[in-house]
Amino acid sequence: MGGIESHCQQLYPRLVAQGAQVTILARSPYVKSTPYEYQGVKVIPVWAMRHKFLETFLHTFVAIFYARLFVHPDVIHLHAIGPALFTPLARLLGMKVVVTHHGADYDRQKWNAFAKGLLKTGETMAITFANKILVVGKSLTDRLKQENPKQAHKIEFVPNGALADFDNNVTLDDLQATGLALEAQNYIVTVGRLVPEKGFHDLVQAYLMTDITQKLVVVGSTDHQDEYSRELLSKASERVIFAGRREGAQLKALYKFAKLFVLPSYHEGLPIVALEAISADTPVLLSDIMPNLDIELGAEHYFKVGNHADLAKKLALDIPKAPKADILAKYDWDQIAQHSLLMLNQAVNKS
Repeated sequence: MGGIESHCQQLYPRLVAQGAQVTILARSPYVKSTPYEYQGVKVIPVWAMRHKFLETFLHTFVAIFYARLFVHPDVIHLHAIGPALFTPLARLLGMKVVVTHHGADYDRQKWNAFAKGLLKTGETMAITFANKILVVGKSLTDRLKQENPKQAHKIEFVPNGALADFDNNVTLDDLQATGLALEAQNYIVTVGRLVPEKGFHDLVQAYLMTDITQKLVVVGSTDHQDEYSRELLSKASERVIFAGRREGAQLKALYKFAKLFVLPSYHEGLPIVALEAISADTPVLLSDIMPNLDIELGAEHYFKVGNHADLAKKLALDIPKAPKADILAKYDWDQIAQHSLLMLNQAVNKS
């Protein structure tokens, strides 16, 4: 599960609790084959083919027609600038549209020039045709407003959130249940999809430059195996552990009992995994890209992106914990949900 799915998992049940009716049109290969409910949110599987480049676009195209014909929503909520390419279609079909911009996806290393052009066009379609654009990154929000002054009134900063109860009731038994033979405070963890922009290749290389005793645990997998993920997985050893997909108590335990959480990424929106690590009260070390800097931690929590020597040096240091209480207050999911519902209602009533 990626950042957008985590965002939706936290946001939509809170909207339901505030009186909204929410239906998610999910990609069929990743959910149950028949409609179901999750904490009051109706989830309907809609056809999608598993394909690295076409999956998102085809699913969004089909889902927009499905929404118009069968759901009849007051507003349709598109996530990310790939699906936002179809904002004009949804408007043409008579629907109000809110787009959440989760990051400049055209900067992702996995995309070729054509795909990057499509994503950039998706961003333009969102800004031009959506009734509201919610942006998870503060710096990205400011940039989009500056670049699009005539549409600035539609662009709103609505970040991802952290969770005060993230690691409640998580115990060492949950860590042992991972089957990875890890000891508390004796491993370094990172979490994310095995794709180039996450920078895990940098982390592995920098880690192997050190003689630190803690193991390195990489949590995550990839939807589509490719040369990059296969090359990365070939680095597995007694010191470098690839844990695959983890969820629930096991994932929370991997955060909670780590000595350090590292995020070496080249591209983010506002990294939920970093906020989850802070929620677990685990020290964090992040690449110095702008979305990570937007969290506004001290200099000791950052390293120069792509710089193996700097990262190796920081891995050997005793990184302090981030100010958890401040982060929880700044990135509160309940407040984020209230703000999101206000924006959705404005899209319906004022646009």
